[in-house]
Amino acid sequence: MLTHSTVRASQACSGPRPALASLTGPHARFAERRGRVLRHPVDVSPRLAVPDDPDAGDRADLAALAGPGGEVPLPGFRGDVPAGWEIPQRSEGVQFVDGGPAAAPDSESVRLGPADVPEMLALVGRTQPGPFERRTIELGTYLGLRRDGTLVAMAGERLHPPGRTEISAVCTDPAVRGQGLATRLVLAVAHGIRERDETPFLRTSATTTGAIRLYESLGFGLRRRTAFLAARAPERDAVTVVA
Repeated sequence: MLTHSTVRASQACSGPRPALASLTGPHARFAERRGRVLRHPVDVSPRLAVPDDPDAGDRADLAALAGPGGEVPLPGFRGDVPAGWEIPQRSEGVQFVDGGPAAAPDSESVRLGPADVPEMLALVGRTQPGPFERRTIELGTYLGLRRDGTLVAMAGERLHPPGRTEISAVCTDPAVRGQGLATRLVLAVAHGIRERDETPFLRTSATTTGAIRLYESLGFGLRRRTAFLAARAPERDAVTVVA
């Protein structure tokens, strides 16, 4: 049965892929462009956005942006990578969309800022939630929880297609897992997104069963499956290998 919130969420997640819609929309100020290929600065996010119908010119521009030997993540990429490229990683991912979770602010959480980045990077290093760079915090609001002054859990906003915001970098230090900290932060970040009349969504690997159980328990519904692809350009000048 489709509820009103499910229909609203499904409609909100239709249309262009999140990275492309974000870089041509609310996050356009971050976009570095070569032809029709866009990316965030590498110290913000490794994500690139390629058109749904990439031609030879787009593949050449992708190679030029990656640089010789460069590796780039291409989630949801539907075209053929340039000739001579390697695919070091290919896996299945899932996208979840807000189905009406009981989002609520968290009185103990604190908003994280530039001064917190070293601690955030250290937490990411211990927990490996996915790409998080020195300037990723500029993409949106990040909230954290501390224990004895140490940052032990965080979650925040990453891609921002029109009307939607991705909840990302959800992580909890192994020493304090099982206390519901990630749940609290996801709901708090979702609350802030919904306060802007936008729809929260999340993406994760199809094999992260713990995260999937958490998101489903909070009312997020599976929207679609997608491919997580990493591609590596040849060591020599990548532009010359694309006809």
